[in-house]
Amino acid sequence: MNSISPKISKLSWGKIEIDGKRVFKDVKLFPGGCRKWDWGETGTSHSPGIQYSDVIELIKNGAKVIILSRGVLGRLKTQKGLVEKLESNGFIVYILKTKEAVGLYNELSKSEAVGALMHTTC
Repeated sequence: MNSISPKISKLSWGKIEIDGKRVFKDVKLFPGGCRKWDWGETGTSHSPGIQYSDVIELIKNGAKVIILSRGVLGRLKTQKGLVEKLESNGFIVYILKTKEAVGLYNELSKSEAVGALMHTTC
């Protein structure tokens, strides 16, 4: 399993560019890769927000640090109990607005097995 998490090269409203070549609206990033974050797969919505089923793929791909972006304006919520569940299983969790989440993710990806869910609007 590749332990290198891809780099976020650019962020703008509604777009996030990965490794200078792949563009997504919302993206799941994890050691060894990334893919579109399709909220419809798990029934995610802004409220109650990010759920454990959204994070499982990050864990399965080796993430030990998990960054959850709340959106550019901070409107995306995180389901009650999610952070506690992850932390009790040994994961380090950060919840930030997207701009700050991107900065932290790129910094941590240099030395940590980091995964992230990035939402590029609201």
